Amino acid sequence: MTAPLLTPEFLTELEILKRRLEIQARSGGAGERVAKVRGGSAEFHEHRPYEPGDDPRRIDWLAYARTGQPVTKLFRAEEDAVVRLVLDASASLDFGKPPKLDVAQKVAAAIGYLSLASGQRAELWTAHVTAPDRAPYERSRPRRGRSGITALLRELSRVSVGGTTDLGRALRAVVEAAPRPGLVVVVSDFLDAGPVTSALTLCRASGHDLALVQILDPSELDPDLEGDLSLVDAETGQTLEVTADPAAIEAYLLRIAGLAEELRSFARRTGATYVRATTDETLLAIVRRFVSRSVD
Repeated sequence: MTAPLLTPEFLTELEILKRRLEIQARSGGAGERVAKVRGGSAEFHEHRPYEPGDDPRRIDWLAYARTGQPVTKLFRAEEDAVVRLVLDASASLDFGKPPKLDVAQKVAAAIGYLSLASGQRAELWTAHVTAPDRAPYERSRPRRGRSGITALLRELSRVSVGGTTDLGRALRAVVEAAPRPGLVVVVSDFLDAGPVTSALTLCRASGHDLALVQILDPSELDPDLEGDLSLVDAETGQTLEVTADPAAIEAYLLRIAGLAEELRSFARRTGATYVRATTDETLLAIVRRFVSRSVD
């Protein structure tokens, strides 16, 4: 039996963390907690004199008892936010123990839970193998509120990896298909050959709030390699002959550090979130940094 993405114990932690979830971009739609009549929001705005036809449930009876004049309570309408979870499904996510995909799925599940339990909407966009005759992603049905949590977790658990993914192309497609701004959460190792930061800039310019969660295996940050090796690219299947001497290791580490700095600088420049996580971290630590809008 497959282990659940979110344990009951962790759900208790998420119920606490959801109060700290902040989304800067709003879709302009009515949130789950807003009733069909004016005044359904939980945030009180002002009084106005009662008018025939007003909902009697909106009369402030305490104010009426004090003044003798009936008044109607008005509430500030709340807007919901759309959280678009963009999950990288390239073959490189299958690397590690546990595989990076396992952690990425759990992170996306936790963020999706935070969003839906807060009355927002959430969608899963899976960036998959690119091909000229198909879209660079698979998009789930939008879910709203707690009633959508089970379906979202089921969709996440079905994600499998394989081949190469053009993450930048997938993100541009998200912008084109998502006219209303929201929070775009990209969960990936970002080991992508394409111009990802230009696509992220397009997301930000289109009004989307952004959060980048980079998942890496510890061995990718501290490789234990030595001698002449034949390395096979998990995504392309190509074999690369290398000599893992100190100079080669140093060059590799500089490239990994450069990628992190590129994502970090982008986040600082645009007000985005950047969480750099490894698969041996606790899920709670990762999600706390996400909620805190960290730039690691």
